[in-house]
Amino acid sequence: MTSLPKNGFNIELSGSWQLASADGEIRSVITLPGDAHTALHRAGLIPDPYFGRNEEKVQWVAEREWVVERSFTLPDAEGDWYLDIDYLDTVASVHVNGFLALEADNSFRRYRPDVSSMLKKGENTIRIVFASNVAAGAARQKQQPFYIPYSTGNSPIPDGNMLRKAQCHFGWDWNIAIAPLGLYGTIALKKLETARIEHVLTRQTHNADGSVELQVTATLFAKDPGIAQLYFDLDGERVRLDVGVNAGETNVNHVFQIDNPRLWWPSGSGEQALYMLTVELPSDSVKKQIGLRTIELITTPDAAGSRFAFKVNGREIFCRGANWIPADALFSLSSEEKTEDLLQSAKAANMNMIRVWGGGFYEHDWFYDICDRLGLMVWQDFMFACNLYPSTEDFLENVAVEVDYQVRRLSSHASIALWCGDNELVGALTWFEESRRDRDRYLVSYDRLNRTIEVAVKKALPGALWWPSSPASGYLDYGDAWHADGSGDMHYWSVWHENKSFDNYRSVRPRFCSEFGFQSYTSLPVIKTYADAKDMNVASPVMELHQKNAGGNERIAGTMFRYFRFPKDFPNFVYLSQIQQGLAIKTAVEYWRSLKPHCMGTIYWQLNDTWPVASWSSLDYGGRWKAMHYLVKRFFQPVAVAAIPSEDGKSIRFSLVNDTLEDVSVDLSISILTMKGERKHLKSVQAMCAPDAACTAATLDMSEIPEGTLLAWHFTASNGMGGEGHYVNGTYKALELEPAGLSVIREFFEENGSIDLDVTAKGLALFVMIETDVDGKYSDNAFDLAAGESRRITFTPAKPLEKGKLPEFRFYDLHSCQSAD
Repeated sequence: MTSLPKNGFNIELSGSWQLASADGEIRSVITLPGDAHTALHRAGLIPDPYFGRNEEKVQWVAEREWVVERSFTLPDAEGDWYLDIDYLDTVASVHVNGFLALEADNSFRRYRPDVSSMLKKGENTIRIVFASNVAAGAARQKQQPFYIPYSTGNSPIPDGNMLRKAQCHFGWDWNIAIAPLGLYGTIALKKLETARIEHVLTRQTHNADGSVELQVTATLFAKDPGIAQLYFDLDGERVRLDVGVNAGETNVNHVFQIDNPRLWWPSGSGEQALYMLTVELPSDSVKKQIGLRTIELITTPDAAGSRFAFKVNGREIFCRGANWIPADALFSLSSEEKTEDLLQSAKAANMNMIRVWGGGFYEHDWFYDICDRLGLMVWQDFMFACNLYPSTEDFLENVAVEVDYQVRRLSSHASIALWCGDNELVGALTWFEESRRDRDRYLVSYDRLNRTIEVAVKKALPGALWWPSSPASGYLDYGDAWHADGSGDMHYWSVWHENKSFDNYRSVRPRFCSEFGFQSYTSLPVIKTYADAKDMNVASPVMELHQKNAGGNERIAGTMFRYFRFPKDFPNFVYLSQIQQGLAIKTAVEYWRSLKPHCMGTIYWQLNDTWPVASWSSLDYGGRWKAMHYLVKRFFQPVAVAAIPSEDGKSIRFSLVNDTLEDVSVDLSISILTMKGERKHLKSVQAMCAPDAACTAATLDMSEIPEGTLLAWHFTASNGMGGEGHYVNGTYKALELEPAGLSVIREFFEENGSIDLDVTAKGLALFVMIETDVDGKYSDNAFDLAAGESRRITFTPAKPLEKGKLPEFRFYDLHSCQSAD
C-alpha cells in the first residue's frame, strides 16, 4: 500500500507488486523496477537461469502472459492525474481500477497517460498485463506485407525484430536467450498542477572571446491554459519566469551567459568540468549535468578516401575504447553501482570512449551521468542491430516517437559524441536469402527506416552529429565496410570470424575501427558459479551452452594450436585463452595507433558481459578484469611504445604514440631475453614525439634477435608514463621455455583489507597471472619477469575479508601452463 507523499503531487509506485501468470497458476512477489525471471527465481519457482543448463528449463516463462498488480490509497482523487512510465518491456496494457489506461508496445518510449477519470478516493488498484514477447513477435511477423528476416544465428527465439525491445533479449552470440519481460524504470502516479515538464533541452554557443551562451528550452505540458512559475538554475544562478501556458505543449527559453567557462574534456585530455542545471515548477523538477564543450566529426576527403575523426573543443581526439552491451541479461541483477564499477574499469584502462551498441538499451540517465563524470565519450547507436526491420507506417511512426524522446532525454549530456542509426543493418541486407534475392525491396525498406531515424534526430536536435550506420563508409554508401578501410568506420572481424592469424590485423588501415574482437573463456572463479567440477571440460554440454558463438570453442582451441603448446589442464586452458585474446587485440590496437592520424579510433568488441559466458569481453560478468583488460590498460596508455614488424618481416620498428598535448621525450631500453631469463642489453634510445602524434622511435634488423630469444624493452617518458613489453619473432610454441621458479611473499594490511604480493622469478616468467576466488582487483597482472626480478602486486578485495581468512591465490605463467612438470 502506498500513501500520498507530503507534497501531494507524486505517488511512487515502485516496490513490491504481486506477480501472477495470466491463468493464475503461478504466483509470486515482484519488485519493480525489475524483471519476471528474477522474481520467479527468488521465489524458488524457477532455477537460476545462469547456472548449468537451466536456460533450457526456463523457456516457458517468456511463452506465457503475466500480470503484475498492486494497490495504493488516495486521500483525495480530485484534479488531473497521470501515470509516468518508462522502460515498460514490452507489449503491455495498464489498467487502473479496471479501466484501460495504456496499451504499450515500445520499451524505449516514455508513457504518460491521463488517468484522472479512473481514480477514486481511498484504495485504488493498478494492474499491468504483459503479453508474451514470443507470441507478440510471431503475430506481428504474420501481419507484415512481406517476410522480415532476423539473424537466426544470434536469436534462437524468433521474430524479436518485430518488437521495440532489446534485441539481445532473444539471444545473441554472447547472451542467454530467455526474452525477459518486466518494467525497468519509472512507475509513478503524478498530479498535474497547472503544468509539468516534458523535456529540457540545451544548446551551447561558444563565442570567439571564449564565453559560452547556454540556451535552455523547457517544454511544458498543460491540460488547460494557465500561469506557471518556472525556475531556471545553473550552479546557483537562479531565474524565475511567470509563464503563460496553453493547452498542450509550450516551449520556454532562457539563456545563461557564462563568461569564464570551465570546459568539459574527454578523459586524459583535460578536466571533466560539470555544471548543475535545474528546471523547476512548484510540482515538478528536472536536473541535468551540463558539460560545456564543442564536438565535431571530421570526414574530409584525403588521398586514402576520407577521414573519420572526432574533434573536441577544437582538438582532435584519438578514441580509445570498447563496446558496451547491457550490464546484465536480467535487469533486476544490474544496478547503478555495478554499472559504475564497469565504467570505472574502462576509465582505469585509459579509455575515453564507450560505444553503446544498438542491440541493447538506451541506457538510464545515470549511465550517461557516470560517463559525463568519468570523461567517457559515448557513441550512441539507435536500437537496431543485425536484423532487418519492418517499414510499415505504424512501425515507423512508433520509431519516430522513440527517437524523438530518446534524443530529447539524452542530448544535453556532454558525453554524447555521436548518434548512429544502427548496428550492421547494411551488412544484414546480404545475410538473408530473401534480401539477396530481392535486394531492392529490402534496401528501400531499410532506407525508409534509416531516414525516419535521421529525420527524427535532426528535428529533435538540429545540428546533431549523425552517422547513418556502423560500420559505414559514408553517407548513403552501402558498401562493404567490413573489408574496405579507406573511409568511415570499420568493423574488422576477419581474424575471428574468418579464422585469420593475428598479424592479419596489420593488413588493413582503418580510419576508425568501431568493432573488432577475439574470444576467451570467462575466468575460472566465474565458471565455478555456473558449472560443477564434472562440467569443467571445454566440450561438456554446460560449457558448450555457455558458448553462444557457433564454432567459438573450436576457434579458441585452434588458435592455441597455431601459437602455443597446448595447456595441461582446464584451468590453464582458461588462462591461456585469455592471454591469446589479449595478444590478438594488442596486435590490432598497437598497429592502428601507430598509423595516427590516418587512424583516429579503436573501439574493441566488447567491454562487459551480460551473464557468465565465453565471449569477446575484457571484463568478466561481475566486473573482474580478464588478462586482456590489464593489457588494455598498457596498450591504451596515452604515451605508449610498441614493437611492429615490417611487412617483409626483415625488421621491426618501435612505434611511439603520444596522445597528449605536450611534446614527450622517451628513454627506451631494448634488450634480449634468453630462455633462462637472462636480460642482455641491446641498445638505448632517446626519442621525441610531438603532441597528438605517432612516430618511429627506433628500428632493428630481425637478425639482431638471436634464435630462441625474445626481444624486450622498457621505457620512461618525460611526463612520468612508462611501460614495458616483449616481442616474439615467430610463435610462443617454438620457444623452449624453462621453469619460471616463481616465489611469493604475502603481506596483509588490515586497515583496508588489501594484500601485497611480492612475486619473484628465478627464470623467465611470461604473462604471470594471479587469481583467487575472492572478488577483487589487482594493481597489475599478466606481467613478465626476467630472472631475479620481482614485482609487488596489491590485491584489494571487493568486500572486507573475514578476520584471519586470507584468500588462496593461484599463479599462472606461460611455461607452467604448457608443461606437466
